[in-house]
Amino acid sequence: MGTGKRGLIAAAVTVVCAVTVLAVPGTAFAAPSPTPLPTTNPNLALPPAAPAPAPGKDLEAIREKLDTLYHDAAVATDAYNAAEEQAKKQSTELVELAKKIVEGREKLAELKDRAGAAARSQYRGGGLPDEAHLLLSDTPGEFLDGAGRVIQGQRATKGLIGEMTRTQQDLEQYAKDASAQWQKLEANRKAKAEAQKKIEKQIAAAEKLESQLEKEEKERLAQLQEQAAQQAQTAWLDTGILDEIKGQGTAQGQRAVQYATAQIGKPYEWGAEGPSSYDCSGLTSQAWADAGRAIPRTSQEQWRQLKRVPVSDMRPGDLIIYFDDASHVALYVGDGAMVHAPRPGRTITVAGAGSMPILGVVRPDA
Repeated sequence: MGTGKRGLIAAAVTVVCAVTVLAVPGTAFAAPSPTPLPTTNPNLALPPAAPAPAPGKDLEAIREKLDTLYHDAAVATDAYNAAEEQAKKQSTELVELAKKIVEGREKLAELKDRAGAAARSQYRGGGLPDEAHLLLSDTPGEFLDGAGRVIQGQRATKGLIGEMTRTQQDLEQYAKDASAQWQKLEANRKAKAEAQKKIEKQIAAAEKLESQLEKEEKERLAQLQEQAAQQAQTAWLDTGILDEIKGQGTAQGQRAVQYATAQIGKPYEWGAEGPSSYDCSGLTSQAWADAGRAIPRTSQEQWRQLKRVPVSDMRPGDLIIYFDDASHVALYVGDGAMVHAPRPGRTITVAGAGSMPILGVVRPDA
């Protein structure tokens, strides 16, 4: 920030313009939406086993590969969303600093005008300072009046100089802070761009893999995916967990559930926060925002910052965090089910709460 070279006002204008450009969210990549899988009912029996795959193609291996690709895309999506949130905060701080720089510059100009007015007044008085007039006074009354003016003038001058000094120091600090925020904003812009490349790369690889399958193979793959989810849900229910989960949702929790379930059928889109599409944490954060409580934007930050509760104490409205890296999140709706935005190519749906590996549960309204 050029406080001495180009002027702080120009620096502030530059900051505001740059912030306006960088504050615009990146365009999200919307994957084509094939026919969504059937909703997983946590209480349904296991579907029949999938037919044998065609010779030369191991559909189970393909399913696992797809799971890995979409999981890696989810991790990159969390990184993108985190960088986006930081960029928004830094943009806001930069705008505020730019305003302070402009206001400080205006204040400094005003102080300089006041100092100039004092100098001109002294010149009109014959060029003699009040101290000189005091020494030349002829009467005690004039002397006392002059002494008072000298003291008042000294105080005023000292105060004016002190205020100008403080204002100049504030301007220099604002410029340094703005420069630091700019560097952070630029770093987050690069982080967002890198995360976006990773997301698109993983999704493109998954779509290419799926495109190589024949229609019948895609149908069998869908059955395999549904079967794996049902098996995981059944194993979770067989632990007797539902006998322990008896918590009732709060008014806010029920409001969040109502919001999330009202989005069922809308497409997953990474980086999206509604209203027409969502990613997993975009859905949960907006559901709770609608309920009147702001929570972190990403699943990893939701896991890190919100209060953790035992799975057995789970109640509707709580957030279920999945996988060891907290890369997926869903909202518990009760009766062993959750609502979530699964992954690219899928739509928001209700599924078994135990259909994926549970890392833990957090409570926004603890």
